[in-house]
This record gives sequence, C-alpha cells and structure tokens, in this order.
Amino acid sequence: MKPPERFPPDDPREWLNRARSNLVRAKNRIPGAYLEDLCFDAQQAAEKAIKAVMIACDIAFPYVHDLDQLLTVLESTGQQVPDEIHRAEKLTPYATAARYPGIEQPVSEQHYLEAVEIAEAVVRWAEKRI
Repeated sequence: MKPPERFPPDDPREWLNRARSNLVRAKNRIPGAYLEDLCFDAQQAAEKAIKAVMIACDIAFPYVHDLDQLLTVLESTGQQVPDEIHRAEKLTPYATAARYPGIEQPVSEQHYLEAVEIAEAVVRWAEKRI
C-alpha cells in the first residue's frame, strides 16, 4: 500500500493524514495490545483532525490534549461545531491517564468501540471542512 502524500507541517492536509494514521492504528486490533493504547490513538486522531480544521480556518491553537478546550476555541471564532463532534470531549482522558498503568481502570470493549466511533466521526467532519 502506498503511503499518503506528505505535506508541510502547517498544511491542514498533513494534520488530516496524521489523524487518519492514528485512526487506522486505533481500529487495528493487534493481539496483545491494550484497549487503552488503541483509545489513545483514537484520541490523537480526533485531536489532530480538530487541529487540522483550526489550521484551515487560520486559528491558532494551544498545544493541549483537551478536546473540549480545542472545540471551545474553534467555536469562539464563529465556527460551527455539531453536537456529534462535541462528543470528542469523552476522548480527552485517553490522551494521558489511560496510557499509564494503574491510573485508570482498564478500558472496556464498549468504551473502546465508542472511542473509535467518535474518532471516526471527527475525522469525517474534518475531511468535509478541508
């Protein structure tokens, strides 16, 4: 399979490429992989997709993993964010706490599937915006 075309780091298409890459990893159920790690990739997919939209709209974004904060910044500039995309805030804990042993409970199958569903929705939304 041919890798995606690369773009400069200030190009929203490159951020979308990275979001898609994280989403592919999140959906790839490798034997022995923790669901927490796959949820981290789902969170990263959503985060990079949101930041791609912000770049496309020429909006400076803070380097944070808090998806609700990023969406709030986006909306504060007059951009419309559908309610479905606001579900992304559920992914924020996967950016940090879920990556380390003992900080959070193991991720359930249901929560994993929800994380992937949310990330897919955010990436699709970003693709339509760019």
